[in-house]
Amino acid sequence: VQLVESGGGLVQAGGSLRLSCAASGSTFHINRMGWYRQAPGKQRELVASIISVGGSTNYADSVKGRFTVSRDNAKNTMYLQMNSLKPEDTAVYYCNAVAVVGGITNYWGQGTQVTVSS
Repeated sequence: VQLVESGGGLVQAGGSLRLSCAASGSTFHINRMGWYRQAPGKQRELVASIISVGGSTNYADSVKGRFTVSRDNAKNTMYLQMNSLKPEDTAVYYCNAVAVVGGITNYWGQGTQVTVSS
């Protein structure tokens, strides 16, 4: 599975961005996809995730009500709509896919920078 993120950039506080993560390869094995972020000097944290079958979603408390994760299965693409952005949302955002084939394998994208100016 290969993951390619896009859509990061610089935005003012209160603005919006939409991230995309395009998956290719053995995508039919993907059980769950998610967005993680890592700010300088901090650990990588889960932002939002979505289950492949059923579309159940999960969000970090810090982004609930502001971010929305979605997935277009026909395009094998996951999105993260980020509204009301805050300076503390500044981080590198990574796409993650969890594939279940015998065991569990995590795949990661290269990351995309999101910078929110105050």
